Amino acid sequence: MSTQTAKAQTHESMFDAVLARLDVAAKLMNLSEDVATILRNPMKQVKVSLPIMMDNGKVQVFEGYRVVHSTILGPSKGGVRYAMDVNQDEVMALAAWMSFKCAVANLPYGGAKGGIKCDPRAMSVGELERLSRAYAKSMKDVFGVNKDIPAPDMGTSGREMAWMLDEFNKVTGEDSPGVITGKPIVVGGSLGRDAATGRGVMVNTLAALKKMNLDPKSVTAAVQGFGNVGSHAARLLHEKGIKIVAIGDHTATFYNEKGIDIKAALDFAAKNNRVLKGFTGGTEIGANDLLTCKCDVLVPAALQNVITEEIAQNIQAKLIVEGANGPTVPEADHVLNERKIIVVPDILANSGGVTVSYFEWVQNKAGYYWTENEVNTKHDEKMEIAFSHVWNNAAEFKTSMRIAAYITALQKIGQGVTLKGNY
Repeated sequence: MSTQTAKAQTHESMFDAVLARLDVAAKLMNLSEDVATILRNPMKQVKVSLPIMMDNGKVQVFEGYRVVHSTILGPSKGGVRYAMDVNQDEVMALAAWMSFKCAVANLPYGGAKGGIKCDPRAMSVGELERLSRAYAKSMKDVFGVNKDIPAPDMGTSGREMAWMLDEFNKVTGEDSPGVITGKPIVVGGSLGRDAATGRGVMVNTLAALKKMNLDPKSVTAAVQGFGNVGSHAARLLHEKGIKIVAIGDHTATFYNEKGIDIKAALDFAAKNNRVLKGFTGGTEIGANDLLTCKCDVLVPAALQNVITEEIAQNIQAKLIVEGANGPTVPEADHVLNERKIIVVPDILANSGGVTVSYFEWVQNKAGYYWTENEVNTKHDEKMEIAFSHVWNNAAEFKTSMRIAAYITALQKIGQGVTLKGNY
């Protein structure tokens, strides 16, 4: 792998960071300027104001967003996040990543993303339900089983998806379970969906270790983030024989060179409001110390922009598998490449979630549901094929896995534009 990547420069926005990597990939593969121009501009951007009656009797107005980046390869697909840092630029970037992620995973989808600027931890269940329903109602002309399909993301879960589905069906007069994925099983969800993103991280990690001629049973890993993605990734990597030496979430981070008992950590978090603070299975360290601790595999599965240029210079891992969206800033890419640290990028590594969301959508449309083993088998096969395509493009174009993933996506999207005809 060579050191070709986006030049180190300051990107003031997440969407600029996406475009910087797109431009590098487009230049390497001689992508049509027309296709590049189309992909630099999201297809649809929606911003709504959501007035919600709070439990104290006062009305609070929340900002809601939905960006449809592309529908070239199919209906748009992407999660809805609840967080205080949700903004137009972030949602645009995440929507573009979804377009590329779906293309890399070979799914018949375009990309979208949504979000509401709020602090879900500070809201009651009733307030969250009213907010979720208001958002779904406001998006009645955007969402659709063959138009735009939301799913859970940061700060949301199957609970919020069930509220949104119910509200959408009430407003439209339909009974269309496939319009939203990531739902609870009883209302049309798919077995295997909860663990899917973490499972994708595990499959990609094993595929990369095989290419690196490393035995999983002799490998150590550190996992940043212990929510839906990080906890399942840690559990599944541990089950494959990898020793997890560090874990952490937004409340605390722990290191244990002898290996952390992941089952004990999961049991502790389950009884402790889903957080790790107070866990006694390791020595508490700083959040950034996890990123630079002694390990073979680093899995950033928490927030974006945590691997900066400075941190990249001090990472000891040989392999980074990005469970989160955008955990590595563009300025850090050239450092990681120069140091020959292999990075399995987010648009490949964490595409297991959208892959099983696709399976859920297929099952909803067919009205027939698969066993968990069937879901996992189909998931693993798709992930292994996607990894192979990206790895081969990295070798062919003599570039990083990240840029190779963009190339893989752009090859397919470019074909879609060409085959559908001129604008």
